Amino acid sequence: MKVANSLKTLKKRHKNCQLVKRRGRMYVINKTNPRFKARQG
Repeated sequence: MKVANSLKTLKKRHKNCQLVKRRGRMYVINKTNPRFKARQG
């Protein structure tokens, strides 16, 4: 999982990436290709 300051560019890496807010943190998840996971901050 990548940890990044900005998730906007990480969301654009794949068409199935989606932003999710869990426990006060923003995550990028991808069901079809899990290697695109990311977390903010």
